[in-house]
Amino acid sequence: MKLQRKNRLRALSLGAVAVSGALALTACGSDDTGGTSGGGDTTKTSSIKCDDAKGELLAAGSSAQKNAIDAWVKNYTAACKDVRINYNPSGSGAGVTSFLQGQTAFSGSDSALKPEEIKQSPKVCKNSQAIDLPMVGGPIALGYNVPGVDDLVLDAPTLAKIFDGKIKTWDEAAIKKLNPDAKLPSTKIQPFHRTDESGTTDNFTKYLKAAAPGDWKYSGGKSWQAQGGQSATGSSGLAQQVKQTPGAISYFELSYAGSDINTVKVKTQASQPAEATVDNASKAIAEAKIVGTGQDLALDLNYTPSAEGAYPITLVTYEIACAKGNKADTLPATKSFLTYIASEDGQALLKQASYAPLPDEIASKVRSTIAGLS
Repeated sequence: MKLQRKNRLRALSLGAVAVSGALALTACGSDDTGGTSGGGDTTKTSSIKCDDAKGELLAAGSSAQKNAIDAWVKNYTAACKDVRINYNPSGSGAGVTSFLQGQTAFSGSDSALKPEEIKQSPKVCKNSQAIDLPMVGGPIALGYNVPGVDDLVLDAPTLAKIFDGKIKTWDEAAIKKLNPDAKLPSTKIQPFHRTDESGTTDNFTKYLKAAAPGDWKYSGGKSWQAQGGQSATGSSGLAQQVKQTPGAISYFELSYAGSDINTVKVKTQASQPAEATVDNASKAIAEAKIVGTGQDLALDLNYTPSAEGAYPITLVTYEIACAKGNKADTLPATKSFLTYIASEDGQALLKQASYAPLPDEIASKVRSTIAGLS
C-alpha cells in the first residue's frame, strides 16, 4: 500500500513539470514556492468566458492553494490573453489584510472572515461587504521523518501532546500503543509550526481543539499559540524542515508532501485510521454545513467525522471578494477568473494537484453567487 502511494505521488510530481514553465505570471517575493503543482489541462479552455476581462489582476493570500492557482492561471491566461494574474502566496492573514486595505481584487484565505473583518470590509466594498466563496478543499497532511518508520498512526490526543511538547520521543508509550508493530526509535520529536499567520495553522488547531479538547487548551487562530517546538515560514518551509530533520513532524497541505515525505494516518471514530488523500478529505468536507448569511458561504467543517475513510484534518480555502462595490477596472477579470475556477472544468483540475473539488451542492451555490458579483 505504501509503495502504491509513493508511485501515485511520483506521478503527481512528474505532472508538475509540465506546469512549471508556465508560472511566470505568479507573484514573486515569497519563500512559498510550492510542492507538487497540478498539470493544467489546456485542452479544456473552451468553457472559459473572458467577456470584458483585461489588465492586471492582483491577488494574495493562502499559500495552501498556490499550486491550484498556478494550474488555473495557466489555463485561464491561455484563453484570456488580455489578462495578467499576479497571485502572491503571502499567507491567509496577510492576504485578508491586503484585501481590506484595497490592495488586491480578491484574496485567498484558509479561514472564513471574522465578524470584525466583515464589519471593516465596506471600506473597500462600497455599500456592501466582503463574502467568503469556498473554492479549494484538501487534507492537511502530517508529514514526518522517523528513520525506519514508513507507516505511522496517531490520534488527536497524541498529536496534541506532541505539538504541545508533552510527548518528547518517538518511542513513548502513547505512540507505541497506536503502532504495536513499528520499530519506533528513541529519537527526539522535533515538531515544527508556522512562523507566519496561517489558515493552515487555524484549521489544524481547530481539529486539535475539537478532537482533543482535554489535551489542547489553546483558543486557536492563525497564529501558533503553543510554547516550544520550532518554526518555519510557509508550507514549503515546513516541508523542507521535515525532509532534512530526523525526528521532525509538521503540518502542511498534501501537495507539499510530494513523493518523499511520509504522512501520518489519523485514528478517528471509524474502524480504520484515515489516510491523507484527496478522496478521504472529500468525504469529510461533504459533511460541512454552510453557516454564512446572505451571499456569504462560510462553512462549518466537521473535525470529528465517523464515516469510514473520512480524513478529519481538512481545510477549505475561500476566495474573499466584494459582493458588490468591486472596482470597475478589475471587476470583469475578477468575475471571469472566479467563474472559471468554480466551474466544472476548473474544479476538475484540483485532483491533479492533490486538492479536493467542492461537493456539487456547495459548488453550485458558489457559481450562482459569483454570477451576482457587481
